[in-house]
Amino acid sequence: MASTETPPAQADPPAPPTESEPLLGRPGDATQKPDAPIARNFVLGTGWIAQVGALLLLAVIWTSVLKHQTHALVTPHPLLQSLGVFTVLQAILILQPTTTPAAKLLGQRDHFFLHLLSLALFISGTTIIEVNKHRNHLAHFHSAHAYFGTATLILLLLQYLFGFTIWAVPRVWGGEDAAKALWKYHRWTGYAALVLLLATVAAAVETDYNKAVMKVPLWWVVAAEVLILVGVLPRVHLRKLGLRRGP
Repeated sequence: MASTETPPAQADPPAPPTESEPLLGRPGDATQKPDAPIARNFVLGTGWIAQVGALLLLAVIWTSVLKHQTHALVTPHPLLQSLGVFTVLQAILILQPTTTPAAKLLGQRDHFFLHLLSLALFISGTTIIEVNKHRNHLAHFHSAHAYFGTATLILLLLQYLFGFTIWAVPRVWGGEDAAKALWKYHRWTGYAALVLLLATVAAAVETDYNKAVMKVPLWWVVAAEVLILVGVLPRVHLRKLGLRRGP
């Protein structure tokens, strides 16, 4: 007598690589759905891990700075710069998962304004510490942190200008199509800037002033930065970086 059992269903073949395929995970793991609010991008996929790292970094730095008595022209510097790093991270996270034209447009707008805020924070924090060095006749390049900080600020300024012109005035690059072809370089540079920012923060912990006065703990900072990278990098879309072709 023939068996009447239904043969097991065959598993669907894996989805072909598309723009929604992240660096780690399956296609769609870090992609904003058309009907989802853009605010969800902040924690989508592994984004929540980056947020935990960002909040931990803020907590460690702010607690250490406010707990110890520091110079009036020193205290605002780590507070403002750490807020700047936090804001840069939000600008990255909100734009990463966008794929549809409408979501990209909204994400780019929010990305721009968040970076505008981060630029104001970085310039304010840098200006304050430079005034302190000038008034107290201190060396401007006394540590690895100073060199990292200067290089990072220059890279960010160029990155902000690059991204703004691609987005707002594409004719500078020869038109909209030519400008769109440059987005992948803007993304590469943006991720490099994030890594350099985190390196600058870690280098600050090794300065003589931090060791003697603020006492921000290195291992907590490193742990927070690892969480940030673990949250951000898996959400990187391969096609957006020009690493994979697809529809």
